[in-house]
Amino acid sequence: MSGLDGRKALVTGGAAGIGAAVARALAERGAAVVIADLDGDAAQSLAAELGGEAWAVDLLDTAPLESLRLDCDILVNNAGIQKVAPIHEFEPDAFRRIQKLMVEAPFLLVRAALPHMYERGWGRVINLSSVHGIRASAFKSAYVTAKHALEGLSKVTALEGAEHGVTSNCINPGYVRTALVERQIADQAATHGISEDEVLEKVMLTEMAIKRLVEPAEVASLAAWLASDDAAMVTGASYTIDGGWSAR
Repeated sequence: MSGLDGRKALVTGGAAGIGAAVARALAERGAAVVIADLDGDAAQSLAAELGGEAWAVDLLDTAPLESLRLDCDILVNNAGIQKVAPIHEFEPDAFRRIQKLMVEAPFLLVRAALPHMYERGWGRVINLSSVHGIRASAFKSAYVTAKHALEGLSKVTALEGAEHGVTSNCINPGYVRTALVERQIADQAATHGISEDEVLEKVMLTEMAIKRLVEPAEVASLAAWLASDDAAMVTGASYTIDGGWSAR
């Protein structure tokens, strides 16, 4: 895989989980990484470890993003939240928050990053979507809606950016072994009165042919490849890493 020396990357939600794994993978390949996260202390800690920078930012506050201009070559849209409820009980404010963080903020960040990428004639936009960007699950209306919208934004970015050397792609993981998912497993075990292993087997992994969680490092390796020159002809694509979920 070609290196990323001289490239600057911005990773949102970069202080933990998938974002932190992606930040590490990009830094290992030579990129200067900016860790953007609501948790400023965690962002600063990881940035210090990687020799990068930290950006403490609340991406739900989108107004300041409208005038933002980003000096980055690689933009990784990863920040996200989840809420589970049936549509008829889903709080409208919660629905709007998810769209703001996972659709509006990525749009504004892409908008802010493209002028620099166009000027340099090189750029990579990597959107952390989900298997829920191409499939649906009950009780996740806001999340599924947002991920489908992110897929559309990614494809339009690919079409507009092509003549400027900018690619845009989505990564679509199934359930990834993160602190958030581990908490969901524990909560569901308590709710259903079953073991955590049974939650994995009977609830979370039922659609996956490979019966295990995706590791953050597996997602990060794919992101690093998409950021490299080896993937220069890859754009407008959505790469599933879901253990066969989307094969059904």
